Amino acid sequence: MAQQSGAAFTRRTFIGVAGGVAASTLLAACSRAGNGGGGGSASGGKLKFWNMPWGTPAFLAEDKRIVAGWKYKDFTATYQQIQWANFTTQFATGASSNTGPAVSSGGGTTSVLYAHDGKIQYLDDLIAGKWTDNGIKDDFLPGLLDALKTDKGTTGVPYNLDVRPAWYNKTLFDQYGLQVPTTWDEYKTVCATLKTKGIYGLGLGSGSGNNIGFHAITGFLINNGGGWFNDKQEPDADTDRNEEALDFFLELVRSGYSDPAASSYTNANVYTQWQNHKMAYGWDTAGLSVNVTGAVQKEVAVATPLTAPHGDKGFLYFPNPMMTWNNTPSKDANLDLLTYYYQNMKTLWTKKTGIGLPPLKSISDDPAIAGDPNNKAIIDNWVTPGVFKTWGAPGNTGIFYNVANTVDGTAPTYTFAQKVLTPTDKTSAKDLLTQFQTTLEGLMKK
Repeated sequence: MAQQSGAAFTRRTFIGVAGGVAASTLLAACSRAGNGGGGGSASGGKLKFWNMPWGTPAFLAEDKRIVAGWKYKDFTATYQQIQWANFTTQFATGASSNTGPAVSSGGGTTSVLYAHDGKIQYLDDLIAGKWTDNGIKDDFLPGLLDALKTDKGTTGVPYNLDVRPAWYNKTLFDQYGLQVPTTWDEYKTVCATLKTKGIYGLGLGSGSGNNIGFHAITGFLINNGGGWFNDKQEPDADTDRNEEALDFFLELVRSGYSDPAASSYTNANVYTQWQNHKMAYGWDTAGLSVNVTGAVQKEVAVATPLTAPHGDKGFLYFPNPMMTWNNTPSKDANLDLLTYYYQNMKTLWTKKTGIGLPPLKSISDDPAIAGDPNNKAIIDNWVTPGVFKTWGAPGNTGIFYNVANTVDGTAPTYTFAQKVLTPTDKTSAKDLLTQFQTTLEGLMKK
């Protein structure tokens, strides 16, 4: 799934919640660019706009229509859809040969990776200037703009959100008289009751291509005020809060609340277990309700965020970015195209083309999104209150270069999750975290 290199990206699969169809997502500094410079005096030409297939074929048609309507002075845009199967190669080749896009979307770490290589146009001046004046800045859901801001500038702006909320089966909860848990203790009690019915309350997997297991483990660390990195962007795995959270997670596993085969489950295996009423609570993407089939689609619902023992709330999400590139006929035109796109992209959601959760309040408030109770629950109870955090937690609000090298889809993260989901009698949270700390330190790059 993920290439193990400094220029690697993670491809994540989730459901396009707006349209109810499967969609593939993903997931050195250059001087800060303002609204000019870097080709800003060019008189005209074609800007390359690259985007991935975030939804159904209807997404491609609508996205091409939006981009075709843009014009700035004598500039227009060409459109190219980049397929997931080879998108890492195309971006890497385009960046190294200066044949890449002027404006593009990307996976969760794309913008920070290429900013590190000096390829990305920073967007701080645009956001502080034009986007403050025209209201786009204030239209973003709370906290999102900080997620892609490094110590050298804002590398991109959130385009669609890949989130990890908790889900539960309403029908099974009603059948067994269960209340949706709000604390760790309540959650453990729910798991214990479900176990007596032959149902798992820690529903997830960590098999081939399925990184939900590691995402959920990370989410529990964040939920307890922990995470993988300190405020110096250094690995900091072996902390008291992390150990407390991982101890709790291991207790759930050892108590039989997770499927014994979870460490080998693909996404499809997990969905089958939900469909067979073998899982009734767990963590997944925003599109679980449309990735399962049959009656279960209407039975599952987004749960309430859990409050950890010290009063913390939190879990993991990935803000997939839109970004502008330094290799362009005109940086002014780049920023104008990006602005135009954000002012006109709403129909990608209102026409239900399959794209993921929107970053703007004006879109999330539209009945096309807010009319779905699960979408609304995620936006209102998880996104807006700031429950979701990035990989950079607890020391950082945003992501940074070494996130991609260490925790975002790397092979050691699968190994770690599988060890947690298959503990031996001697497995301890302390030992796992100490070992993983050493692994993370070895993956760090300059």
